[in-house]
Amino acid sequence: MLTRRAATLLGASALISACGNAASTRTTSSQTKRTEVLSAANTNIDWFNLAKSEWKDRLTDEEFRVLRKEGTERPWTSPLNDEKRAGTYVCAGCALPLFSHETKFDSGTGWPSFFEYIDGALDTKTDYKMIVPRTEYHCSRCGGHQGHVFKDGPNPTGLRYCNNGVALDFVPSDQT
Repeated sequence: MLTRRAATLLGASALISACGNAASTRTTSSQTKRTEVLSAANTNIDWFNLAKSEWKDRLTDEEFRVLRKEGTERPWTSPLNDEKRAGTYVCAGCALPLFSHETKFDSGTGWPSFFEYIDGALDTKTDYKMIVPRTEYHCSRCGGHQGHVFKDGPNPTGLRYCNNGVALDFVPSDQT
């Protein structure tokens, strides 16, 4: 039996496959069959209008705190900070693909960092919680808080999308 988290990840695999980037997003035939079913089920969810209780059922306590309450995880706590495989980083709330492994870099900050996001995946707003205004970004599908963007990243964008690892799931590419 699949957990909701596994179902979400499998749904993300189907979405990634549909994006047409065959070289980095191929899945095995068994994954494809499972993800097609789960992806179809996920298309009817109104992510922005899920009740608090539904989010609590879908997420761990820490995921809920970060994604729904705009919290921040402690640095150096996410295994995704050291993830080096080819694949796609997806929203832990709704499995929307947010970042490609090709845009990940080691920022030395203790959080997974990226210099570019997948087109249309993120929305931003100004955050004044630290007194100095910062640009906060969220998943464009479910509104889940991901992190903050800073202007100290590498070329070609010069941006650093500093992401909470708990707000992401990683879907590895099939390397066969």
